[in-house]
Amino acid sequence: MSLPLMPKATAVWLVENTSLTFDQIAKFCGLHPLEVKGIADGEVFQGIVGQDPVAQGQLTQEELDRAQANPKAELKVSASTNPIPRARSKGPRYTPVSRRQDRPDAIAWLLRNHPELSDAQLCRLIGTTKPTIKAVRERSHWNSQNIKPVDPVTLGLCTQIELDQAVQKAAERTKGDVDDEDADYDEATAPEVLEAAAEVEGSEPESDGPASDWQN
Repeated sequence: MSLPLMPKATAVWLVENTSLTFDQIAKFCGLHPLEVKGIADGEVFQGIVGQDPVAQGQLTQEELDRAQANPKAELKVSASTNPIPRARSKGPRYTPVSRRQDRPDAIAWLLRNHPELSDAQLCRLIGTTKPTIKAVRERSHWNSQNIKPVDPVTLGLCTQIELDQAVQKAAERTKGDVDDEDADYDEATAPEVLEAAAEVEGSEPESDGPASDWQN
């Protein structure tokens, strides 16, 4: 049986927005029923943003209604017309010039919504460096007064899958279940360093204007 593209995020949405049983959600998403129960109890997959399978074209509303009306019915994945994201190769993330100016907005969003992510994870996720993250966090960035938190997925700086994986890893690291693999992140090879000649973020002096209130 085929599974939805983002099974964990889909399971989170189904738990929060439908009356499906744990067994139905577990079978549809390829999870154990206890994992689904853990989602409902807030014990697993914390911080993962739910993904609506109907909106994603992986489940029809008719199929969802049918399963909700019959607890014994099994959901079937619809053939999605959406392109399947390609896995990114390891190494520094290249960010197009047109997108580099969006990174401070993405950093602000991640700092506000996912403070559990380490700076190294942010560097890998959206292709930035620790000094830029520090500048946004402390509101000393040259363009602080114009920074507005925007979801990096919406900006096209990372995929929802990559964001969910980073959040999950951060949650496991907090619990001590995994080592901090990002501790050895080599900032000398970070995209901003490699793209320094064309970097937009650091091309202007610090602004003396008032900082925005994006962290509030």
